Amino acid sequence: MTKAKSIKAAAKAPAKAKVAAKPAALGVLPDGELKDIVKSGLVFAEGGIKPDQIQPASLDLRLGKVAFRLRASFLPGKQVVADRLDDSLVMHTLDLTRGAVLETGCVYLVPLQERLKLTKDLSAAANPKSSTGRIDVFVRAVSDRARAFDGIPAGYEGELYAEISPRTFSVLARTGDRLLQLRIRRGVQQPVREMTFSLDLHPTSSDIVGYRAKRHSRVIDLAAIGAHTVEDFWEPVRAREGRIVLDPGEFYILASKEKIVIPLDEAAEMAPIAPELGEFRAHYAGFFDPGFGVTHSKGKAVLEVRSRDVPFILEDGQPVGRLVFEKLTQKPDVPYGATGSYSTYAGQGLRLSKYFESAED
Repeated sequence: MTKAKSIKAAAKAPAKAKVAAKPAALGVLPDGELKDIVKSGLVFAEGGIKPDQIQPASLDLRLGKVAFRLRASFLPGKQVVADRLDDSLVMHTLDLTRGAVLETGCVYLVPLQERLKLTKDLSAAANPKSSTGRIDVFVRAVSDRARAFDGIPAGYEGELYAEISPRTFSVLARTGDRLLQLRIRRGVQQPVREMTFSLDLHPTSSDIVGYRAKRHSRVIDLAAIGAHTVEDFWEPVRAREGRIVLDPGEFYILASKEKIVIPLDEAAEMAPIAPELGEFRAHYAGFFDPGFGVTHSKGKAVLEVRSRDVPFILEDGQPVGRLVFEKLTQKPDVPYGATGSYSTYAGQGLRLSKYFESAED
């Protein structure tokens, strides 16, 4: 065939069909995808993101250099957060690089080290870390122009802040401390199932069913893991005939009767209290990562409980909370509790925060 004929034949040949790109999977991003978006700069920080910040389905967030003591909590609404931080709202500023005590009954706002530059298909949600909730430090994420706490809209670009309000224990905080975690989602949230769990007031190996926080205790140093004596901060709670009475306003650590298992292809979150379950709040930290309870004989949900305005009786087996499950985009590279993970509470029973000497049933 001559060169001219071959050119004509090629021109008449049908063009190869283009292969459509496979759409990205929807759901919560696991550790592998979190690493990818960090590499691509969608989540970034001065000095970079540390490897141990990436959990099986979440990312730890770190406190920045200063804490603003506020007159009151607020939401920025249509404004950028930084534009609200004037003398009408900020009482004084604390230097976290040298360490500072955040006192009970006060509200603080701390710029976080991490910043976001999300694409339009990615949104995020924040939640206190388990260790934070178990010491009764109320922490919420705030973003620019936010009309709600903890929710980060799709396509958000800007800074993140932590609003911190210690309830029972004052805490010594420093730059780099991790009180919040971020879960990033592709697409809208689509729960796949729910699970209601109940309260365990009949433990098998001890007559202690929980702990009640002591008021007017000394400061908890957030850098001193396992260095605080349980008796200095907590008093044991014992049930009579499978029943306890919550005192209004007091803070308790209790545990679920059921073992919680989070499959490797799902993540879960403890839902806000349902009013029909009682006049109390059952959690402050609610993320459960994939793999929780999978490879351990134990794996209970530890509950941070506070009664509201009236004394309230809790009984063994009483429903106290609800888990909402949703799909991951893919299984995590390192599930919660697996070798090489940064898991603290894998296989837990009734357990206090990591800041205290080991005290578990």
